[in-house]
Amino acid sequence: MPEMSKRQFLLILELFLALSALGTGQLRAQTTPDKRFGLTEVFWLPEEAADLNVGWERILFYWREIQPEGPDDWNTLHVREEWLDEAESQGREVVGLIKNTAPWASEDGTEAGLPKGLYLPVEDPNNLWANYLRRLTDYYSQHGVHHWIIWNEPEISEGTYGFEFAGSTDDYYQLLKTAYRVIRERDPDAVVHLAGLTYWHDPTFLDRLLAIAAADPEAAEQNYFFDAISLHIYFRTETVRSIIDEVNDIQGRYGINKPIWINETNAPPNRDPEWPVDRPRFNIDLDQQAWFIIQAVALGFGSGAERISVYKLLDIHLPPGGESFGLVRPDYSRRPAYDAYKMLTRCIGGFEAVSMAVDPLFYQITFEQPGMLTHVAWSRTPAESAIQVEATAESASLIRLNENPSEVEKENGHYSLLLPGQRCDEECLVGGEPLVLVEATDDSSHVMSCVSYSEVDSVEEAVDGMIVEGGETADVVHDGKETDGFTSGYFGDQNRSLATAPGTIETMAGEQEHAANSEPTAAGLPENIIESAPATSESAAEVAGQNLATADETTVVTSPQGTGVIGLWFLAAGLVLAVVVSFLRYFAGTGRRHD
Repeated sequence: MPEMSKRQFLLILELFLALSALGTGQLRAQTTPDKRFGLTEVFWLPEEAADLNVGWERILFYWREIQPEGPDDWNTLHVREEWLDEAESQGREVVGLIKNTAPWASEDGTEAGLPKGLYLPVEDPNNLWANYLRRLTDYYSQHGVHHWIIWNEPEISEGTYGFEFAGSTDDYYQLLKTAYRVIRERDPDAVVHLAGLTYWHDPTFLDRLLAIAAADPEAAEQNYFFDAISLHIYFRTETVRSIIDEVNDIQGRYGINKPIWINETNAPPNRDPEWPVDRPRFNIDLDQQAWFIIQAVALGFGSGAERISVYKLLDIHLPPGGESFGLVRPDYSRRPAYDAYKMLTRCIGGFEAVSMAVDPLFYQITFEQPGMLTHVAWSRTPAESAIQVEATAESASLIRLNENPSEVEKENGHYSLLLPGQRCDEECLVGGEPLVLVEATDDSSHVMSCVSYSEVDSVEEAVDGMIVEGGETADVVHDGKETDGFTSGYFGDQNRSLATAPGTIETMAGEQEHAANSEPTAAGLPENIIESAPATSESAAEVAGQNLATADETTVVTSPQGTGVIGLWFLAAGLVLAVVVSFLRYFAGTGRRHD
């Protein structure tokens, strides 16, 4: 080959290589995250958020920090615009949580107090809550925030950890009613959510609230002054379905039918060798945290939840021994739960329908996507459960965490699976290890993107010393509270930058409020949270070979979300071409040296 021809050939290959890399980036950018999968406060680690491909995140908006001294204050360092821009660039929706009355605007001077003028007309300048919401909505709707949660866990009573609303149920309804009117007036596209409810602190709260709304003659024409119900569900797999069912029953009694969002869910591990936590009960190991996330998400969608968010990505600046929820530890190493959630967003993201088979001994939840079916199944008891899954293909890929996928062949029209039993320590909190079975229903390569093979042990991008506006470094303070050596609540929500003077940044830590104390009454966890798994006299052997199609099934149809892996093929082709180019460069150079 003449020398010029070699160069031309190399240029062509290099051009193709560049185009393949460009194609990879463009196709990745075009992969739209499924809006139904969320994660709390991912702004700390945006690269991990993109890797997990989550479609929404919740960010706290503290009134006390946005307007710390008076109505003329407006602290935009509290929720940084960079976070919102990053979310938009990654196709992620931001959901704002509004809470904490500014003390100057509070009737009793506390953050839990009612805003002054709450019962005045929304147009009255002395209705400080309406004034604040008007300005908040005007400003942040321009930055893409159109979902607002009104307060957090208002059913927690005074004297219990997590208490932050001093009003009655009637007062909360007024707070909500005012918020709905103001926010929707300023942003007609806005979605207003009820405060996230723990359910267990006061199982009657939602019933009382909806009774008040149903009796309000203005409510029906105003959509009952809210658009979605928000739930916080932790630790126990079985409660995901039971709480959703109970909430739907309560709605039905008043002729209301609002979508349900699970805004927080997790089973934070105290038995993490790299981050041990002293917790007398609710003992969870690393495997169980990962299993719970798979089960809670699958069961939540199977039970009809519209969106689900894991709490949370990172426990920022948590002191040693502090209650740690993160998919990423405070030292930035990843837990198995990280890969579990990543696998879920790829294996069931974009589902168009979901069906749930319920048996006293196990669950099987099937997600239908273009080109594939994904079955998620686990045992509900300490015993193994032998099941059969109806086959639509000759074989399927079996996914287990921390293992490579294996092939399962169809036998007599079914796949046979043996579901491991639960791990129980005094009480059975989480179902047994979930098995994920993926069938290709056509030649789609989407199945190959289903498993995460991440081997990264730590997050490269540290948050320490992050630079905030004005060139100052934000020191982060964690607001943890200890009770008898045991963290009595779940802490560490987004830490806040507050400009107290020109050139000065004071960072304030938020608080996340979920009681998990060794004494349920002291922590506000009533005894009825300690419910056992469904009792049954049936054994695993009695259901061996049982076709799951005979179990009760419920189908929920939701809107599809597209995903794609074409970019991976471009990347592979690019790597191969890079090797070819290297060899050709070598031989071309050798030829010139011999000329």
